[in-house]
Amino acid sequence: MEELGRKCPEIVDVYLTGGATAVLMGWRSATIDTDFRPVPDSDAILRLIPDLKERLSINVEMACPSDFIPELPGWRERSILIEQYGRVAFYHYDLYSQALSKIERGHQQDMKDVDEMIRRGLVKPDRLSGLFKQIEKNLYKYPAIDPATFRRAVASVIRAHSRRT
Repeated sequence: MEELGRKCPEIVDVYLTGGATAVLMGWRSATIDTDFRPVPDSDAILRLIPDLKERLSINVEMACPSDFIPELPGWRERSILIEQYGRVAFYHYDLYSQALSKIERGHQQDMKDVDEMIRRGLVKPDRLSGLFKQIEKNLYKYPAIDPATFRRAVASVIRAHSRRT
């Protein structure tokens, strides 16, 4: 992050997601890749990534929750500033978006991440449910998603955490 901030000549917000968030927030010790999204799209950032990937031996992919589920209203305002280096501000992509994206995918590690977000109070089950309802009408735009399965998975997470509180 420091090097990107030092070398990037443009003002850019970079949103980190997935394992990068889990590692930086401290509930995982490692991740196999670093997912990010520059806003606005930035050729300058993208030109810096290959050298960093090679030198640091890390896998970097341009991905964010809205690639897989509908964009949640207010996601930018809920994104959490990590640090600003030079002209580049680094954020954790909205945790509600991350949680819903992980629930939709349903992998074991994803579900552990969602449980940890809720356990730490970073994601509130009621708000998660409300945000899901706001995007549910747009699920048709994502043919890989089965809306009924996604709805049941969200409800299951909400129920599981309602019993714990």
